[in-house]
Amino acid sequence: MLKSIKSVRVAWMALAVLALPALTAPAFAQDPQAAAPATATPPDATAATPAAGNTPAAIADAPAGTLIAPPVDGQQAPPPPESGEPPADTRALDETVQDLKKDVVDLNKELFVLEEELLFPANTQVAVFVSMDIGEFFALDSLSLKIDNKEVANYLYTPREAEALLKGGVHRVYLGNLKVGEHQLVAFFEGKGPNNRDYKRGANLKFEKGVGAKYLELKITDRQRKAQPEFAIKDWE
Repeated sequence: MLKSIKSVRVAWMALAVLALPALTAPAFAQDPQAAAPATATPPDATAATPAAGNTPAAIADAPAGTLIAPPVDGQQAPPPPESGEPPADTRALDETVQDLKKDVVDLNKELFVLEEELLFPANTQVAVFVSMDIGEFFALDSLSLKIDNKEVANYLYTPREAEALLKGGVHRVYLGNLKVGEHQLVAFFEGKGPNNRDYKRGANLKFEKGVGAKYLELKITDRQRKAQPEFAIKDWE
């Protein structure tokens, strides 16, 4: 009876041993570093890039999702991102270009004055100017000039130019050369007169051209008594 009970206990113990997981003691290696348990890396984690490879080229070539480790002491950090301001050499180049443009404009002015002096010398030069006073009874649209029965100028005024004349502006409508002697100037004015009607008038002047420049003014004024515009040619001696 005792033998049968012992055999049953042995059988139950064998079944319990088979059902429990095997328990094994950790194996200790001779190398102390091998005794440290290895840390398992999660499947979704990505290893950090060592600081030694933390260079712009390495950063650009690193695969997506790579963690870039900070630089260690003695290692040069990557350059900071560029700001929106242009570099100093670009600003200096822009300033040089602006200075050159200003020099070109000044040079063009000097060349224009020199060209006029060569084409229209002072001893033969004749200039004709247009001016307006008040302008209540006449709005200038166009003007034509004849000197010695030869048309020398024909100008069409814009509303902005006509308004500038009313505000005291002066327009040089002609610049040319005349030989010494007697000449005749005829001017024809076209525009809107009283009651906004088409208006055309003429004026003429005989003048003497001497040695030196000659200046003539075509002046448009209002004649208040007759409510009519008046056109005159003034010789500036």
